Amino acid sequence: MGALSHIRVLDLSRVLAGPWCAQNLADLGADVIKVERPGVGDDTRHWGPPFVKDAQGNETAETAYFICINRNKRSITVDISKPEGQEIIRQLAKESDVVIENYKVGDLAKYGLDYQSLKQVKSDLIYCSITGFGQNGPYAQRPGYDFIIQGMGGFMSVTGEADDFAGASPQKAGVAIADIFTGMYASTAILAAVIHRDQTGQGQYIDMALLDTQIAVMANVSSAYLCSDQVPRRWGNASPIIVPYQTFPTSDGWMIVAVGNDGQFKHFVTAGGEAHLAQNPLFINNPLRVENRKSLVPLLEVMTRRKTKTEWITLLEAAKVPCGPINNFEEVFDNEQVKARGVQIEVPHPTAGTMKLVASPMRLSETPVDVRLAPPTLGQHTAQILRERLKLDSQQIAALQEKGIV
Repeated sequence: MGALSHIRVLDLSRVLAGPWCAQNLADLGADVIKVERPGVGDDTRHWGPPFVKDAQGNETAETAYFICINRNKRSITVDISKPEGQEIIRQLAKESDVVIENYKVGDLAKYGLDYQSLKQVKSDLIYCSITGFGQNGPYAQRPGYDFIIQGMGGFMSVTGEADDFAGASPQKAGVAIADIFTGMYASTAILAAVIHRDQTGQGQYIDMALLDTQIAVMANVSSAYLCSDQVPRRWGNASPIIVPYQTFPTSDGWMIVAVGNDGQFKHFVTAGGEAHLAQNPLFINNPLRVENRKSLVPLLEVMTRRKTKTEWITLLEAAKVPCGPINNFEEVFDNEQVKARGVQIEVPHPTAGTMKLVASPMRLSETPVDVRLAPPTLGQHTAQILRERLKLDSQQIAALQEKGIV
């Protein structure tokens, strides 16, 4: 039994931040019902290629994007624009502990599905809204997209090659970090609200914004600005305060070297046959290496190009110098540590046969995470949920289907 096996979640969200939050709760055991539009579903069902292939190598309708954020959920299709659909949502909310939604500010109020409305049918309901800019402020009505939030929240101003590199420009992250971090914070907030409800009997409203989250996760970078009034700049893969602490080219690829002290620097250059650099008065300690990085780094790059990535990793690990490869995803999933941890899993799926997924990183000794359900096909559990939660019979369900309500 998962830690949250007593919790019921109604997931009205789509795309990434909300579904990521709901999947975290589902992985911990919560019974999550994902509400989707009839015939269309979550937008990410159409964000392909790539599509999952079945045992014969044929593409299914399941996209790689959708399946990464919707395991352990049941899917029901409901048209919330119609009164009958709205009533289904109200009845499901009445039987739920948590509602998650990421509609534009005010959109669900016109359907009577906002917090104030659903609170009338479930007084201790926990209701989490996820938007780009939050429920108040001059930008509240704007749609929020991760890429835009990465720019507005400062992330892109410190990501990318430094301005003195040819072709340098701001860069976004390779994954939608504002969405994912907002989903993670939302999961934490919901768990806190569950504990508060269990202690007091009170539900509450949670207002999550991508922009708030993006600024918060800038951590020491935001703090550095607030403490110094100095605008942080881009450093590429280098550190502004430690040298060498960056990527280096090898004869067949790239590696990361993270020298944290003067002893490690000495071991690094000694392993590369350039021990004299550790005695050079320009590089003898970290403050001097930071001051003279433009002289030092080219010398180190000449040194690192003499060996392969594997040779360097072997040498530096033996010398106790923090280092690592920059793996592509074939190398990631072929890594012995990744295999030992069981990061890649396979689950049965109704159309794909067997589906490959990334396991949850949460490892709990007493209430372990379990993949109970593969990412659902569109509306896969509609009839089951209507029978189980709303006590509808086959004729009533058929009538709703005929009207296009579900």
